[in-house]
Order: sequence, then C-alpha cells, then structure tokens
Amino acid sequence: MVLGALISRFRTAQPVAYPPAPAGRVLYAIGDVHGRSDALDLAFARLDADRATLEGEEPIEIYVGDYIDRGPDSRGVVERLIRRAETVDCVFLRGNHEATLIEALGEDALFGDWLDMGAVPTILSYGVEPWMVQAGSQNAADLARAFKALLPQSHFRFLGATHSWARFGSYVFVHAGLKPGVPLEAQRPDDLFWIRSEFLKSNHDFGHIVVHGHTPVNAVDFRANRINIDTGAYATNRLTVLRIDEAGPRVLD
Repeated sequence: MVLGALISRFRTAQPVAYPPAPAGRVLYAIGDVHGRSDALDLAFARLDADRATLEGEEPIEIYVGDYIDRGPDSRGVVERLIRRAETVDCVFLRGNHEATLIEALGEDALFGDWLDMGAVPTILSYGVEPWMVQAGSQNAADLARAFKALLPQSHFRFLGATHSWARFGSYVFVHAGLKPGVPLEAQRPDDLFWIRSEFLKSNHDFGHIVVHGHTPVNAVDFRANRINIDTGAYATNRLTVLRIDEAGPRVLD
C-alpha cells in the first residue's frame, strides 16, 4: 500500500484524556526517520531546546524504528543515532525495515526481499557502486557481499541491539503495534514489527497507551488506546516528536 493511500485511510482523531508519564520523567517519542538525516537534525534541535527547559525531570528519548530505507541518508541517520546515545539516554526500537535487513545480513538469499522494501538509497548511502545496484535482485548475492563489506561494525552492533518494545509507566512503545488479546510479553516479533489493520482497527484495551509508528498519517493520530506518531517524514519532511510528561502527551512543535 502506497503512502498516499495509507494517509487517506487513517485520519487523525481528537485527543482524549491520557495518563501522565512516570513521576519525575519526561518521555520523548520520535517517529519513523527513514533515511532523512536532515529531518533528524531538526528533531534533535527541537529536543535539545525542550530539554533545556526541564527543571529536574529525567528525560529519555524513545525512537520507534525504521531508521533506514526510502530516504537518501540512512548511513547518516544511524551514525547520528549512535552519537546521540553517547550523551543522551535513548531507547532504540526495531522497525520492520531493520528486522528485514538483519535477516538479510544473515542470509544472502533474503537480500532481494530487503531490496523490494526501498533499500536502494540505503545501499548507495553506504558507498556501494551504483552499477551494482542497477543489477538489483538479479545480482543480490554480490550486492549483499559489497554492502556487508562497507557496513561499519558499529552500525551492525547498533542494528542488533535494537529492542522489540519498551514500557514506561502507562505507556508502551513499539514500532508497528500489538496483537489484540495477547499479553505484551507473549507478542510475536512479526506482529510488533509488521502488524497493521488488526491493530489499527481495534478498540482493545492493551493495559497501556501504545505509542507506535509504521503506518503514515497526516498528523499524529490520538486514539483512546494508541497514538500513531509516523507522519511519513521521508515524503512529508515532518518527523514527529511526541513529549509525554505529567500533563500527558503533546506534539513538540
């Protein structure tokens, strides 16, 4: 399903009453970056300006996954996130694009699957020669070897250390969503990274407010049981930062 169809399908609802962040904490959730290092830099500026206003609260930044693919500078995004974590308390979740890349790094035969997900800009950003990329899935094995030779070990470790979900007080953070009726600890990784319609259409009480990305929307989608913060940055230039504090969640403009 293309971006426009997804955006037109899931409209933004009016905010409802939400619980506060854990006492003394400020949570910042950042949507799908998808190779847009320029949008990430702007988000960092907003985050830093807001963090400077805190008076004793402990901040943490939660990135909901899909750092790579589609946009032009996936390498720059990963490099920035690695550096960010050196000075800022961060949690990095795994998106379906990272999950697919990790599988492809372990089995060259799956590299073509990753290519079909918008991986070409990512491969180019790491310095693979364009002539190799033009051959596409027909040259998947050679392309995989070239990409792995250029992928820094620090980036490989970053990808492998991403989390499936994170929980802070009354909020759960995940890339795609949760399968209704399944306890958090029993959720399947495929659902956490890929689920869409079954989760998006559900009014199920998950026991927490689920903050997620994966499905692009025009504006942050506030629902009674979930908040979607994927505003399609790679196509719209809008990378959302959601702040959750003692007053609940709000978009950080």
